[in-house]
Amino acid sequence: MNTVYVVTGTEAPARDYSIPGTKLSKIFTTIGAVANLVFAFNTGMLPEIQATVRQPVVKNMMKALYFQFTVGVLPMYAVTFVGYWAYGSQTSTYLLNSVNGPVWVKAAANIASFLQTVIALHIFASPMYEYLDTRYGIKGSALAVRNLSFRVVVRVGYLAINTFVASLLPFLGDFMSLTGAVSTFPLTFILANHMYLVAKDHKLTCLQKSWHWLNVCFFGCMSLAAAVAALRLIALDSKTYHLFADI
Repeated sequence: MNTVYVVTGTEAPARDYSIPGTKLSKIFTTIGAVANLVFAFNTGMLPEIQATVRQPVVKNMMKALYFQFTVGVLPMYAVTFVGYWAYGSQTSTYLLNSVNGPVWVKAAANIASFLQTVIALHIFASPMYEYLDTRYGIKGSALAVRNLSFRVVVRVGYLAINTFVASLLPFLGDFMSLTGAVSTFPLTFILANHMYLVAKDHKLTCLQKSWHWLNVCFFGCMSLAAAVAALRLIALDSKTYHLFADI
């Protein structure tokens, strides 16, 4: 994907890199984008959780975290920065609409994007899959007729509902920002620091305690500000776009 952006970016005309809108609008949009990015990147929780299955738990979990926030972070930010360099701020909401070049390049990029979406959707849906299997007592062989039929019907239905809602709301990214504000910020940054303070209360120095409380307060403010920004974006975009809008 980055190769496509670099090739088309070198051949593209002059780009506009300015951020549109008033100063207040830029602030709200930036805060909402931070919450959106945090939500998109919380898949790091999954390798962290899965790493605890095998002993030693802490060592494996730390390996997963180090990998996620070093190697794992590179492709995400590379697409963001290279895409912005290639197309500027006036690009289409669906970035691949701005890709120039042969048809096969566009087709390959769209296929890769589709496959990535399918994989990511299954990753995000895996906790729900586990809950449904546990709730309805699905045990034993995955190829058993009852288990296989249940999973096909229920999981396909769940994915179909998700796809329908995503198509229904053209500004779904605003809801992603809201989710990041009310769930990812508190769970990842606020709760984790507070739990560490409670668990290690008598073993931490004054400086360490101050650092963790600073994180709790800062990300608490960020969570509140991001929630307000996301609600504002939802209110504005609901007036701009109609349902199933092709943007």
